[in-house]
Amino acid sequence: MGAPPPAWQHGGVTAATPPSPFPNVPESPDAVLEGLDPEQREVATALHGPVCVLAGAGTGKTRAITHRIAYGVRAGILPPASVLAVTFTNRAAGEMRGRLRQLGAGGVQARTFHSAALRQLQYFWPKAVGGELPRLLERKVQLVAEAAARCRIRLDRNELRDVTGEIEWAKVTQTVPEDYPAVVAKSSREAPRDPAEISRIYGLYEQLKRERSTIDFEDVLLLTVGILQERPDVADTVRRQYQHFVVDEYQDVSPLQQRLLELWLGDRDSICVVGDASQTIYSFTGATPDHLLNFRLRHPDATVVKLVRDYRSTPQVVHLANGLLAQAKGRTAEHRLELVSQRDPGPEPVYTEYADEPAEAEGVARRIRELLDAGVSASEIAVLYRVNAQSEVYEQALADAGVPYQLRGAERFFERPEVREAGLALRGAARAGGNDTLLADAVDLPSQVRAVLGGTGWTPQPPAGSGAVRDRWESLAALVRLAEDFGRARPRAELADFVAELDERANAQHAPTVEGVTLASLHAAKGLEWDAVFLVGLADGTLPITYARTDEQIEEERRLLYVGVTRARRHLSLSWALSRSPGGRGGRRPSRFLAGLRPGSSTERERAGGAGGVERGTGRSRRRRGPVRCRVCGRTLTDAGEIKLMRCEGCPSDLDEQLYERLREWRSVQARRLGQPAYCVFTDKTLMAIAEALPGDEAELSRIPGVGRRKLDRFGADVLALCAGEEIGEEVGEGSDEGNAGGSGADTDGAPGRVGNSAGGSAPE
Repeated sequence: MGAPPPAWQHGGVTAATPPSPFPNVPESPDAVLEGLDPEQREVATALHGPVCVLAGAGTGKTRAITHRIAYGVRAGILPPASVLAVTFTNRAAGEMRGRLRQLGAGGVQARTFHSAALRQLQYFWPKAVGGELPRLLERKVQLVAEAAARCRIRLDRNELRDVTGEIEWAKVTQTVPEDYPAVVAKSSREAPRDPAEISRIYGLYEQLKRERSTIDFEDVLLLTVGILQERPDVADTVRRQYQHFVVDEYQDVSPLQQRLLELWLGDRDSICVVGDASQTIYSFTGATPDHLLNFRLRHPDATVVKLVRDYRSTPQVVHLANGLLAQAKGRTAEHRLELVSQRDPGPEPVYTEYADEPAEAEGVARRIRELLDAGVSASEIAVLYRVNAQSEVYEQALADAGVPYQLRGAERFFERPEVREAGLALRGAARAGGNDTLLADAVDLPSQVRAVLGGTGWTPQPPAGSGAVRDRWESLAALVRLAEDFGRARPRAELADFVAELDERANAQHAPTVEGVTLASLHAAKGLEWDAVFLVGLADGTLPITYARTDEQIEEERRLLYVGVTRARRHLSLSWALSRSPGGRGGRRPSRFLAGLRPGSSTERERAGGAGGVERGTGRSRRRRGPVRCRVCGRTLTDAGEIKLMRCEGCPSDLDEQLYERLREWRSVQARRLGQPAYCVFTDKTLMAIAEALPGDEAELSRIPGVGRRKLDRFGADVLALCAGEEIGEEVGEGSDEGNAGGSGADTDGAPGRVGNSAGGSAPE
């Protein structure tokens, strides 16, 4: 037999993530390099001096840098305790630790910037400052609200979040309160309120923290920088400990993080940075690609390696991604990477235009159902949108279509109550061994796990519908699948071995996959990938977002779309709606970023208003709707909440308050019975509309927005009985209403784990 082709050649590609979840540890340093392509191998063997890796989406950057660390450790060049690898999210750090463990380099520290800084701050504070480290403020929003109130500045919930984000930005750019207005003016940054007001709130917020002996996440970095600058002895101790640094996602480094990195490094040059300027999408948090783009200016002798072989996406997806960047402008665009797909051809991206947003959501749900029926796993499908407010209509459409989904930004897998409960049960069964009657008929590890988890709620078949019951089952099912994989990889493994593996994964935050279509913002999708991706709401005004006005802001919106496109491995769908609501004017246009990229489109054609080369979302399953008018004043309604009420928010209400309260109590009972949040039964607005309309039959009830055929069949009889003043045969309990805010638990719109809490900041590990 001839030698097999190198793994990096087309047709014999080694995936960016190991094909087995439990690969064998490489036997030698050279074995660590097996399966790397020439450029990845160059990264892995460049162990001396400064190294800059420019890595395009899907090119295996994490693979390259983890193999670099592992090769250096296994070859005896990099002592594991002397290496510090830093990234931006706990998930990314956990993945890095998991890969290093699998490569035999488990002693290396892989942490977020905040986690690494907090450990150092806790250790050195008594020596450098004295006393105990001030308490870490988990959420700064409440304190910002108090500061605003003391300044006699009224902020609503959204304004409070924006002002909190501004304070975070100011701190990571090392801007003090009194300088904030001038810095904002100089940077052409659009402040959410009068910069003088924000400066006052910011100053009082800092004062309140000092008075209460608390610090926030940005202070962790600022104080660490301060100690390292003021105490050379402390800096020397840190530098003796850590002598080699690796920085992932270097395009997202803020000025404050860069300063901390410089202090860690000192006058040495053993640093490897990895990034892609075309994936800079967090500038609103203070991130800047300048440090990546200027790396060779600071380190003229740096080794620079470009990774452009895309192992993730088909040539069709890569062609679209390259086309997006080809139209980009500015300094970042000058450093774009031209990706080269290493995969076999796949289907062309699908472009679809819909009449309105509900029609778009239903069309996407139908296509997802088709993919599921064709054998695509639900966990390999994602719906990505620009802002989290877009999620609700897709949650409803997927629920109506019977498609399970999960919102990106939920609590970590191993912190879920059902997973903790399962871990305790498995640990107890492992200790009992043959004395546990649950294991009497179990013949192998997977059957033992299934037997134990059967006692905590797992069943061979999933429960119907979505919601909390289905979420719990999916978590347990993920553990069952993990046990099956573990059993195949380690045929002689016992239950105690599997429990130990779960502990390792929990420590590394290396969670198994939960079945369910992912709903996520484009920002939250960074670093993830799926077989099928639906990019929705791609209309001017949403992407690019309305408030993106400067050239730099527009280009960041383009990069955001680029990130979304490059999340797809094979199937990619792009869609937009001509109006927000049924019967709307239909004046929207597809995103300007798609001009010249969609079949039959061109920049000139877009300017003329043409939309050739796209499918039309027929919405055949929807009943035809005309404009929805206020039943009080007759004005055409466009707001989704007003459409549900069928009246303007400010028009007089004829709400039957007693009926409304009975409906809410009934909803609470149904939600508990189904194991779902209350809003999954009916939203507050829908209940209010019912209590105002007082429907007398199914036809009248079905005309209320939010009451679809599925809910009419399921709940219609109860609702009509309540409207008629009848008892419905089931005692209504006192239970609390879980869904009054209509919230979904979706992640915030900022960068997860990047800067602070209001932007989804993650706590140090």
